[in-house]
Amino acid sequence: MTPTLSTTAPRIGALLRDWRLRRSLSQLALAGEAEVSQKHLSFVESGRSAPSREMVLRLAEAMEIPLRERNALLLAGGFAPLYPERPLDAPEMGPALRVVQAVLEGHAPFPAIAVDRHWNLISANAAMAPFLDAVAPSLRQPPVNVLRASLHPEGLAPMILNLPEWRAHILDRLGREFRQSYDPAIDALITELRALPGGLHPLPTGGTGNIAVPLRLRFGDGVLSFLTATTVFGTATEVTLSELVIEAFFPADEATRAALTGG
Repeated sequence: MTPTLSTTAPRIGALLRDWRLRRSLSQLALAGEAEVSQKHLSFVESGRSAPSREMVLRLAEAMEIPLRERNALLLAGGFAPLYPERPLDAPEMGPALRVVQAVLEGHAPFPAIAVDRHWNLISANAAMAPFLDAVAPSLRQPPVNVLRASLHPEGLAPMILNLPEWRAHILDRLGREFRQSYDPAIDALITELRALPGGLHPLPTGGTGNIAVPLRLRFGDGVLSFLTATTVFGTATEVTLSELVIEAFFPADEATRAALTGG
């Protein structure tokens, strides 16, 4: 399919330029990464030349643009999307979802969740149930946004002993995710969470004992402290799967491990 220069070249060129600037890359640097000539890249960005499908994909790969946005670039260039996007209940997603469930169940007795690109809950293991039960019913209406549920005054926020520090960590992480995808829904979520009470706390800069930001929860008569680890499908070529994230909570101290294992 050959794009029409007068209609698609300016649009795709402007989008590619926007992504390059977002990535803080010069034309020379991007051309080198994508193994194209700087002159041709300049012509593409200015709308004087229409890029081929292969060039769009090479530039997108060089800029590490998410699959969803790569499809949008292809459409802007007059090409069909390359990466399929299926609902989670599609038969083709079955093998991957079984992997997700196995990881969640295998992490027990420690909590673990799977979320989509907007941090809406997809699945959780049984160890997560007591924490979800502590959230107000209004925040548990589908889709459950786990970040809203954690930082909201009617969610876990009153139980989080290091709320300013944890809140700063969440907002910093969301900010990095927004700069990766420029998804307006992520930007809106950042704005919403910033408006919630809880204060801001600078992220740790290092030092003795500071290896990661813990989540410290007052739970029952004790305190539970967790470190989190993120798992993604590194070889995903499907949009929904590429955006699925597993967040696993690990005991940050022996007291938390003993409380959750009963030993």
